[in-house]
Amino acid sequence: MLRVEDVSVAFDGKAALDRASLDAGDAEVVALLGPSGSGKTTLLRVIAGLERPDAGRVVLDGRDLAGVPPYRRGIGLVFQDHALFPHRDVLGNVSFGLRMRGDSADAIAARARNLLELVGLAGFGHRSVGTLSGGERQRVALARALAAEPKVLLLDEPFAAVDAEAKPELRSLLRRTLASFEGPRILVTHDPVEAMTLADRLVLLEDGRVTQTGTPDDVRHRPATRYAAEFVGTNLFEGELVPDEEGVGILRTGGGELTVVWPEHLVVAPVADVRATLSPAEIALHREEPHGSPRNVFRGAVEEVATVGGRARIRLRTVPPLVAELTTGSVDRLGIAPGHEVWASCKAVEIRLMVPGDEPDTL
Repeated sequence: MLRVEDVSVAFDGKAALDRASLDAGDAEVVALLGPSGSGKTTLLRVIAGLERPDAGRVVLDGRDLAGVPPYRRGIGLVFQDHALFPHRDVLGNVSFGLRMRGDSADAIAARARNLLELVGLAGFGHRSVGTLSGGERQRVALARALAAEPKVLLLDEPFAAVDAEAKPELRSLLRRTLASFEGPRILVTHDPVEAMTLADRLVLLEDGRVTQTGTPDDVRHRPATRYAAEFVGTNLFEGELVPDEEGVGILRTGGGELTVVWPEHLVVAPVADVRATLSPAEIALHREEPHGSPRNVFRGAVEEVATVGGRARIRLRTVPPLVAELTTGSVDRLGIAPGHEVWASCKAVEIRLMVPGDEPDTL
């Protein structure tokens, strides 16, 4: 079990981490998420012993790691930019930690060869790392991190410096590696698909603070912040819930109003600090004003259309602002493009409310 307890780090008087805490159990994959500059890499460096915290501690299997040098912590770290030793060949990079540990030459050679075969680089031992592709370098970095049989594996955006063509195969390799590693595993990523498919639990870090932790489903259905909502691909609204007609309420946000179903367990009276989520897939788009059953109808310009695979995410300048998701075929059929005016609609029952007391977990 790895525990990070109330860690704070400041650079030039500015907080990079502010009482950040997380834990990761054996055989658990924890995805560490957050905007650029939120402190993710700093937190990994603290765990690895490459950065000394101003406050807080790192505990591994009940042992406080304060004062323990990086090479004695039993932690393997894969950097996003590989961080290989340019003056050493592939074999020299992979075997570095084993030499630091004092293993015999025969044991080092055998372990390094086995790891290079594991990551698909058999026969690459005497190649210069400068001759390798980005994907090959990252394979070497992964083998190096695993060489000394660490208790914890840290991966800092392992695909950030890898060509798009190499990513699918590397994802498959990483999935197999994570599945076979028995200790805690922490993965920093900006990719929602990687996080939602590889991780058992998500930890969100914003401005150096942990703002939410939970399973991928927890965060998807109950995001605590706007960043969390955007990461998992949902719309998040915040405001005051006021009664309307029987069984119906109005959520008044700073950017507009939404008609919602009044929760049965709530007293019929205004409620402050209410959050609500709406899946982009539940929003219908129209070229003409819709009529019929939808309780929520909005008009606005298309701000952005982002296509991934056969789906398109459409950001709208409605009141409140919305993100919708359609098939690319529907986008083409409706002629949706940036700058075009469209109508958006959704049913009241499709908006999920989170009232105070139903808040998502935070650390």
